[in-house]
Order: sequence, then structure tokens, then C-alpha cells
Amino acid sequence: MAEASRWHQGGTQKWKRSFKREVIIRPTLQDLLVYFIFLVNLCILTFGMVNPHMYYLNKVISSLFLDTSVPGDERTNFKSIHRITEFWKFMEGPLLEGLYWDSWYNNKKLYDLKNSSRIYYENILLGVPRVRQLKVRNNTCKVYSSFQSLISECYDKYSSEKEDKSDFGLKSESEWKYATSKYRIPWHWGFVGVYGNGGYILTLSKSKQTTKDKFIDLRLNSWITRATRVVFIDFSLYNANVNLFCIIRLVAEFPATGGIITSWQFYSVKLLRYTSKYDYFIAFCESMFCIFLIVFTIQEAKKFKELKHAYFKSIWNWIELLILLLCFAAVSLNLYCNTQIFLSLEQLLENTEKYPDFYYLAYWCIYYNNIIAVTIFFAWIKIFKFISVNKTMSQLSSTLSRCIKDILGFAIMFFIIFFAYAQLGFLGFGSQVDDFSTLQNSIFTQFRILLGDFHFAGIQEANWILGPIYFITFIFFVFFVLLNMFLAIINDTYSEVKADYSIGRRPDFELCKRIKMSYQNVLEKLKWKKKEKAQDKKMKRSRDFVEQARMEGFDESEIQSAEQMKKWKERLKEKYYSAEIEDDYQPVTQQEFRDGTITKYKMKFSECLTK
Repeated sequence: MAEASRWHQGGTQKWKRSFKREVIIRPTLQDLLVYFIFLVNLCILTFGMVNPHMYYLNKVISSLFLDTSVPGDERTNFKSIHRITEFWKFMEGPLLEGLYWDSWYNNKKLYDLKNSSRIYYENILLGVPRVRQLKVRNNTCKVYSSFQSLISECYDKYSSEKEDKSDFGLKSESEWKYATSKYRIPWHWGFVGVYGNGGYILTLSKSKQTTKDKFIDLRLNSWITRATRVVFIDFSLYNANVNLFCIIRLVAEFPATGGIITSWQFYSVKLLRYTSKYDYFIAFCESMFCIFLIVFTIQEAKKFKELKHAYFKSIWNWIELLILLLCFAAVSLNLYCNTQIFLSLEQLLENTEKYPDFYYLAYWCIYYNNIIAVTIFFAWIKIFKFISVNKTMSQLSSTLSRCIKDILGFAIMFFIIFFAYAQLGFLGFGSQVDDFSTLQNSIFTQFRILLGDFHFAGIQEANWILGPIYFITFIFFVFFVLLNMFLAIINDTYSEVKADYSIGRRPDFELCKRIKMSYQNVLEKLKWKKKEKAQDKKMKRSRDFVEQARMEGFDESEIQSAEQMKKWKERLKEKYYSAEIEDDYQPVTQQEFRDGTITKYKMKFSECLTK
């Protein structure tokens, strides 16, 4: 009996392994449940910030100011302005008509004009619009000696060092005098420059006729000169129906090369955050988010204290740190935005004859939305940490971890060739093709070529010899050779991982199976499902064993021998051992089976029978 007990130590070891698995699985399931609640809470927050009406409000307002044609030329609108005369036509035409809605479509006045204009009859114009320009000083660029007799004035591209702050023109009104900004607004990043916050400011009137007369006066007295580098048109709207603010900025840049480059920004934001029951529910979710953030921070601190420098060896720990940093940044920005809105909103709306600068509030709200968007992206990525113990997910993660060195080596070769072609395209076609006008555009254009989005005729017209050679060789080397090498690396590594899994090298447990077993146990305890009999479980395990053996490549004779061996073990168990000791049978790999593992088990059986 003692010998039999010693022989059956494998069953005790298996019971220990099973207990160890339970120790690993239970915290994993608990962490997954807590993290799932956190993720749901975060999703509610993000979707609570976004209103479907934001898109429609931006669309309808942008269509009004960007697509409306100037008087006398149906083909010219704000998007296609190229000359100063066209710019003034836009100011005196579509801009003026779009800002001042003082009557209904049948010319019946529905409200007091002293209040404000209502664009599309639903969007109230907050305060009055503002027009601001920035200029550079004369002689800020160097003229070659041979041309100095022909050129007496030279205006360089815009920079803060070359900005002109002196009064000009009539000098009697504020629009002819330089003024600094009262708010700490971030600089505007345009197509050809980065622009400051001050400038020569024109504040429009609440009267349409007065504003029109002002535009005519500025045009006749040359308010826009050769020194002008950018003109901003800023105004803000509020729609009470959907509780949204729309902050609009129309930008006309005057590059040193001549002409005009237009751009625009339409920000629809919800500055009044807590006005309905759903908004208060969002506030409750924000409080829960802060609690989760504190709990996760404490957990990571304990983990770092326990693991020390080994903590940084796991990629998941880096992702968790990144999520925590993004969460703290989002909470800080949210507090800052709400504080600024609380302190500034009444002040901005106090005087309806002045321009209310909502731009800086909208800027920080958009910045907060972007941080939340990045946060929830990495929060979803973290889900892979909990499901990586699943067979399929484990195969994918093993594939990526095995081939990472090959991919890094391939990436070096890929980007050497890729950037060589990018510089070739920039230098060869940059002066004539917009897609290659900058090195950055050239890089993005090549990614578009790989996706099939490319205008071949443009580079062919730019250089009928170099263009086709560039295109054909790029497609051959990058698309047909390098990309297929990348796919071959992934495919080859995945085949190796799948082969390893087919011979038994797989995770100790699979989370999906564990969840399914826990779910079935709960149903049995609640008596919603009949408990399986021991004989049924035994038959089911036997069938699973046979199916698994067939999938792993064992032939029928080997399977029958293994089943016979298992029956011998069960007879010995009934004859010599307690029923509390767990069965020691463990599936073996095909190679181990053929190398004599069965012979070893038969020797143990014969020794026990002899005893």
C-alpha cells in the first residue's frame, strides 16, 4: 500500500498544479471584472462628451461661410480665394450676409435687433465678430545688390521677430493701431507660418449697414497691404436647442510669394456641461472615474514596490503607466476647463457690443477630448492583457514576440528604402506636384501609393522620364518585394507557433473555458441547470480526450492503447487508493508517446500488480 501511495504522487502534484492554476485564475477574473466596469464607465464618459448634433452644426455653418459664392462670380467662394480683390468681395458679400440675419424669409422681423443676429434663425451670434491682421516690417529680407535699384521694399515671411507693431494708415481708429491679446491663447499654426495673438483688430458692429460701410472704408484706405501676412475672422455662436457653442475662425494667409491661402476651423463644443439629468449622470461617472484612477494608482505603486526594476520589463506595465498618465492629464484638463468656463462665461457675455473670445475655451475643450480619445484607445488595447491566456490570443502574442527581432531588422531595411524614395520624390516633383511639395507630404503620399490612392498623371507631367521610373521601381521594390517579405516573416513565425501548440505547448489554462465552467457551476447551484452525473462527466472527458488525440495526429492504434492504459489505472485506483486522490492521467505529446512513454507506464503498472 505504501508503494502504491508513492507511485501515485503524480496525482498529488497534479492537484497542486490545479490549485496553483486556481490561484492565478481567480485574481485574473477579478481584475478583468473590475477593469470591465472601469472601461464601461470610461465609454459612458467619452460618449457623453460627444453630441451627434456637433457634426451637423459644423456642417451647416461651414456650408454657409465656405461654399457661398462671391457677388458676380459663382465659381469663387472662400475656399478658392486667391487675390485681395476677391477677399474684399467675400468680406462685403457672403461674410456680411451670413453674419447678419435680421429678418424672416418673408422680411418679417421676429425679434429685437438690439439682441443679436440669429444665423439660420436658430444660432445666436454671441457679441460681435472680430477681424484681426498681422504684418511684418519692411526691409526684413535681404535684396541682392544687383536688384537694389529695382526693389525698394522687401517683406519677409512672418515671424515674431519680424512682426510690425507700429501704427499705419489713418491712425485714428483702433483697427490702424497694434493691440495685444488679453487672453493666453495658443498661437495659430497655419500653412505657411505660426502666428501670434496680437495684431491690428477690427471689431464689427451689430448693425449690418455700419459693418458694410466699415469694410468699404478699409478697402478704400488699403487696410490690407503688402506687409500683411494673415487675416483672422473670429466669431462665436450658441444654439440653445442642442446646448452647443460653435466657435468659428476663418483664416486668410498672405504668403511672401503672393496670393492667398485660406483655411478654417469650426469647433462645436459643450461648454455648459451640467444642465440635464443625463449630464448629472455623467458627473457621477466622472466621480467613479476618479475613484478608479486612485485605486489603479495604488495597485501599480504596490506592484512597483514588489517588483522594483523588473516592473519595467513588461510591456503591459508600460501601457498601464501610460493610461494612468493620460487619465491624470484628462482629469487636470477637465478641472481647468470647467474652472475657466465658470470664471469667464459671464464676463464674456456681459457686454454684447464686444467680441467674446471663446476660442481659448474651445481650444482646451478640444484638447481634452483628444486626450480622452487616446486614453480610451489604450484602455481597449489593455483588454489583450486579460485575454492573452486564451489559446488564440496566446498564439497571436507568441507570434509577435517571436518575430519582433526579425521585424525590427526588416523595418530598418524598409525605412532606408522608403525614405530614399521620399526624398527622391520631394526633390524631383516637389516644386510642381502638391503631393510632394514637402518632405512630410512626400512620405504620406508614398503610404497612399501602397493603398492605391495616387494620381500618377501629376508626376508624369512634372517629369515624363523620372516620374514613371520612380513610380514603377517604388511599386516593385516596396510593394512586391518588401511588403511580401514582411508577410512572409509573420506567416513563417505563426506556422512555427501553431506547430508548437499542436504538440501540446500551450498555456496552462484558457480563460474562456474557465469562465464557461464558472458560469455552469453558478447555474447548477441556482438549480437552473441539472447537475451532470459523474458517469456523464467521465464519458464526456473520454470523448474530449479521443477528439484531442485525433486532432494532434495520433493514429487509432495509439489512441486505443492509451484508452486501455487509462482503464488499467482506474482499476488500480479502485483497488488500492482513496477516491479523494485525483486521477494522475495526463495527455502526452505524440513524440513522447512514440518514444516509449507508454512502456514506462506499463512498467509502473506491472510493479504495482506484483506488489
